[in-house]
Amino acid sequence: MLKIDPKIEVLKGDSEGDEGNHPCSLCRRKTRHLVLSDFKLSGTEETDDTFIYGWTNNYRIIQCQGCLSVQFFLEHTNSEEVMHIQGPHGYEEDYAVTFSYFPDDEDSREELDQVHLLPDSVERIYSETLRALNSNLAVLVGVGIRAFIETICNDKSANGNKLYEKISDLVNQGVLTQDGADILHKLRVLGNESAHEVKPNQKLTLVLAFDVVEHLLKGVYILPHLARKIK
Repeated sequence: MLKIDPKIEVLKGDSEGDEGNHPCSLCRRKTRHLVLSDFKLSGTEETDDTFIYGWTNNYRIIQCQGCLSVQFFLEHTNSEEVMHIQGPHGYEEDYAVTFSYFPDDEDSREELDQVHLLPDSVERIYSETLRALNSNLAVLVGVGIRAFIETICNDKSANGNKLYEKISDLVNQGVLTQDGADILHKLRVLGNESAHEVKPNQKLTLVLAFDVVEHLLKGVYILPHLARKIK
């Protein structure tokens, strides 16, 4: 348990104006980025009489020189995470560096093209849950998926006191097939575990669940809207 408040030093970084390769969430690949702003925070924290934990965070605002989009970049090191690298005199220790981007790097999921065709309440929960997915907030993604199902049921005025009953009523309305309802029940269970048990699911599970969410959005809202335009 930490006993003493950390001593933190804030310094202006020296990389402003530099260029380097970083993943771009819009170009979907590594591109040349310009450092617009740079500053550093470093600190030490005493855990007992003999051990001192040290850390350094380099914060940068960088701009892609291809699409000109701007993102936030964090470079972190600490005294506990070290790596062994081959040097001229054998293996040497050096601090391990971790990198974080916001918006997330090229693995980020893009929003549906026709998201503007969704009802406002559905679009909002979809967009917020997508941001949680791209930020690797596993518990919040599960909660968001459950809220997403509830929002669709409310938008379609589904009957029932419980979410299980409302999903089944969507079949009676012709909004869903029975297979579609069975899939939503699985997502409902996933969301309940996140909401009531604070259980994080694996990223692959959440990505597959979001595939189902977007397929549902297309079938319930987007495709019927586009079909009405066909004469």
